[in-house]
Amino acid sequence: MPDDDQHAKGSVSYLMEMGALKRGKRSGWWIAGVKDPETIAEHSFRVAVVGAVLAMMEGADPAKVALLCTFHDTQETRVGDIPWIGRRYLTAAKNEDVTRDQLAEAHPAVAAGIQAVVDEYEHGDSLEVLVAHDADKLECMIQGLEYLEQGYSNAREWVDSTRAKLKTASAIELANAAQNMSSVDWQRTYLR
Repeated sequence: MPDDDQHAKGSVSYLMEMGALKRGKRSGWWIAGVKDPETIAEHSFRVAVVGAVLAMMEGADPAKVALLCTFHDTQETRVGDIPWIGRRYLTAAKNEDVTRDQLAEAHPAVAAGIQAVVDEYEHGDSLEVLVAHDADKLECMIQGLEYLEQGYSNAREWVDSTRAKLKTASAIELANAAQNMSSVDWQRTYLR
């Protein structure tokens, strides 16, 4: 019984730690001058949705892609959101190592399940992994377009550099469409 109690507390501890993602800002946007950038959790939520949509378009498993996307930045509770320029000067722990530490006290099935998801995201070569990585980039590009719309002209570099890294035909197609839309175009469907 003590192991069950310890594993329950370890699993809940992980869940509570994930709450920090709702408060942690995506710090790369500060470089572009964005005063109050999105949180890591806000980014991850839309990455999961974008991933599911891209998976449907690419013929991949939408649930698996959404799962990969959901856990792709969970390590940032411990290491923060290190912008690409900062990575030049820092050696951060590998995401899979951070995940292992985060889950050290969790229920063994939880630890093994989440660890497998993170390991696959970091090292897999399946269509689902490719789509999940594109989802991360496409979400960043869309967020950059929204910041451009808000007057943050330095976001243009993020939009262009992230867009150039897209690999799947569906992500490129959606990126092309996004370039010509405003962040409120979606509502026009219902306002006709």
